[in-house]
Amino acid sequence: MKAGTRTAWTFVITSIALFMVVLDNLVVSTALPVIRVDLGASIEELEWIVNAYTFTFAVFLLMGAALGDRFGRKRMFMIGLAVFTGASAMAALAPSTDWLIAARALQGLGGAIVTPLTLTILSGAVSAERRGAALGAWSGIAGFAVAMGPLVGGAVVDGISWQWIFWLNVPIGLILLPLSTQLRESHGPDKALDIPGVVLGGVGLLGLVWGLVNGNSDGWTSPQIVGSLVAGALVLAAFVGWELRAREPMLPMRFFRDRAFSAANGASLFMYFGMFGSIFLLSQFFQTAQGYSPLESGLRVLPWTAMPMVVAPIAGAVSDRIGGGRIMAVGLFLQAAGLAWIASVSHATVGYGSLVGPFIISGIGMGMFFAPVANVVLSAVKPVEEGKASGANNAIREVGGVFGVAVLASLFTRYGGYESPETFNDGLVPAIWVGAAVVAGGAVLALLIPPKKRVAETGSPELVAQAEAA
Repeated sequence: MKAGTRTAWTFVITSIALFMVVLDNLVVSTALPVIRVDLGASIEELEWIVNAYTFTFAVFLLMGAALGDRFGRKRMFMIGLAVFTGASAMAALAPSTDWLIAARALQGLGGAIVTPLTLTILSGAVSAERRGAALGAWSGIAGFAVAMGPLVGGAVVDGISWQWIFWLNVPIGLILLPLSTQLRESHGPDKALDIPGVVLGGVGLLGLVWGLVNGNSDGWTSPQIVGSLVAGALVLAAFVGWELRAREPMLPMRFFRDRAFSAANGASLFMYFGMFGSIFLLSQFFQTAQGYSPLESGLRVLPWTAMPMVVAPIAGAVSDRIGGGRIMAVGLFLQAAGLAWIASVSHATVGYGSLVGPFIISGIGMGMFFAPVANVVLSAVKPVEEGKASGANNAIREVGGVFGVAVLASLFTRYGGYESPETFNDGLVPAIWVGAAVVAGGAVLALLIPPKKRVAETGSPELVAQAEAA
């Protein structure tokens, strides 16, 4: 195969794989009300249907690139793709919520392997003069997949059935797998695998999330909930202790000594907390409380999720002049204002005209946050450590999404429920208020970020692209 043809095929293969994996972050959101009725799922089970994917994705994301470096990027890309495709078929065939949750967890594992390797494989396949354009397109595809998730999910559920949001991945994966044999094999310099770090981090997070998800149903003072939360916190403390003394830590704790790194990642955690938790509930509100179809629900969320595609390029250019921290802070304040606006006007029969404004404001805020966060994070570390820094930022924001869904859904269950449109709104409003407050806290953290200029000089374009992708 000629070099130009191989490069083109590499771009096509990695782009389609990236779109498919990133799409599954939000594609299930508009299908949740239908799944709830079809499988008789509780609110806790709906949370796990969403969180099982983002949880395993977050935990194993830092391992994906390291596995490729050690065992071969093409080989691990194909393994991750096979896991994701098989798990998608498993999800489509799910006869129960437990089966679906397990399939979603496997999907997240496959996605965590595929996502970072699409970047490294593509970066190695293009010439130096074309790398910036190729990786810019990579970031755009990832952002487009996030924006299209609720809309695609709604259209598929409306037109066929919820199972087809997973079935669609299967033929795509089966086509990509033989095509992937044409990719060039490569290895990376960093072959260390921090297995204890992955186990400790995953178990600790699982304990906290399980306790938060089941606290309302089991009782917050029950032994199993208290034990889960305490055990999760202790294991996460052990994770920090291990990372402090490990020779090749998955997440070097010294990164957090830098104020910019700590504040930017704290802001990312808070932002995704509010965004994912709110979308989880609002996508159900349009269907459960207002009777819209899944497609109509996805269309109504689109001004929020698609706005960053317009705003992020402009915000990125401006951030080079006035500093990324300020742009992030303004964006998060706008996101918080949009959520507070929604909470203040929401009632069971609220018209869409009252919500489209705050959706747009929230979307503008998201775009202003996404644009500079990569530069801020990468500027805080040495050039040779940018891979771990950008991977850490991606993992932390996914963890924020997991906790956002768990906490806001717990508030929803405490104050409302699915019994009627009015009770749904009773639970929605306090949850969205909390989401707004948490995002506002992220804005305050962003204000602590000092101005730094190093990224423009030393940040590699592929790592910048990875950290910018939503």
